[in-house]
Amino acid sequence: MVTTQNIWNEFNKQLYNFVNKRVQDSEVAKDLVQDIFVKIHLNLHTLHNEEKLAAWVYQIARNSILDFFKKNKYEADLTKDIAEESEPANFNEELSKCLVPFVTKLSENSRDAIVKTEIGNLSQKDYAEELGISYSGAKSRVQRAREELNSLFKECCKVNVDVYGNVIEHHVCKKNCACTNSSN
Repeated sequence: MVTTQNIWNEFNKQLYNFVNKRVQDSEVAKDLVQDIFVKIHLNLHTLHNEEKLAAWVYQIARNSILDFFKKNKYEADLTKDIAEESEPANFNEELSKCLVPFVTKLSENSRDAIVKTEIGNLSQKDYAEELGISYSGAKSRVQRAREELNSLFKECCKVNVDVYGNVIEHHVCKKNCACTNSSN
């Protein structure tokens, strides 16, 4: 039986990334994810096919994002202008430019895992089905890929993150690092 807690454990991080990618504001994304989970909790009884859980969850997320944009149609333009004038709250966007060179350095299996599950919208469960491996095998593959990507970052930079995983400070340690080359 699927519970809200199970859904939270499986989808929280993925949903945050999905929402944040579209609204491009980490605080708004956090609020929207909370709203999405309230809707999930209140409507869990309407889920009749547990095999379609991911599609159901992402449909709720897409509808919530659309509602947000409809509701804040005019405010969005104002907040964009204000955001451009102020200093960024985190360096996620800046360091995201480093991803492509680092991802290309990953082993083929790790690159595939990162691109499809972390960058793309494929759940680890769907990724396991696509590869014809167990769910735990897919989770392990993604975890190893994250660790490999993390070590590439650590070879290049010193990165400090907040409790939500947002990069709040970074220092480039190597001159020929992907981070220094990507900003040009």
